[in-house]
Amino acid sequence: MRLPRHLAVLPLLLTVAAARPAFAAPDVRISEFMAGPARDWDGNGTFSSRDDEWIEIVNGGSAVADLTPYFLTDGDSIPRFGFTGTLAPGAVLLVTGAESVTWERATTHPVFGLSLGNTGDKVLLWKVTGSDTTLVDGYTYKTQEAGSDRAVGRTADGTDWKLEDALNVYTGTTPPLGTGCPPTPGAVNDCGITPVAHETWGRLKALYR
Repeated sequence: MRLPRHLAVLPLLLTVAAARPAFAAPDVRISEFMAGPARDWDGNGTFSSRDDEWIEIVNGGSAVADLTPYFLTDGDSIPRFGFTGTLAPGAVLLVTGAESVTWERATTHPVFGLSLGNTGDKVLLWKVTGSDTTLVDGYTYKTQEAGSDRAVGRTADGTDWKLEDALNVYTGTTPPLGTGCPPTPGAVNDCGITPVAHETWGRLKALYR
């Protein structure tokens, strides 16, 4: 399979067009991801720390979105997955590490999967328009957000991110704190965003002295 022309010139484009995402959430945007899987998230019956990573995007706009110009990278800006087809308004699309590997092999990219770091990294969504490549959305996550089976999700309007730690409770005090929400790959993120503060008994007693 030949590499699409707009992805073949990415190394040059990414060095000159690494624009920051706008403050307002774009219509096509990252909605949820998991950097530290500890179980079989892609459903193939076998756990793989590479293949079971996943990133979800959503079309938060009111019109059908053409996904052909979009691709994903991590912090090193090497293309990890290029989209095709369309996405209906309000619909989500899940990309697993295994799908990333298949795409990388088919397009002769280095085969690393989504390559999300387990001590913090970036999840980036790019769009190619003519000769321009623009960073339209992204999130920089911290170590606790990459813990085993913890996901990072976004509210439906795209304004807030939350740590989804129902499968591996985060008890630290460094923000973002856990919400107790479960990961929801391939589904709408409808769990609340109120952080859960895990207090020790000693700290609770000190509040009432």
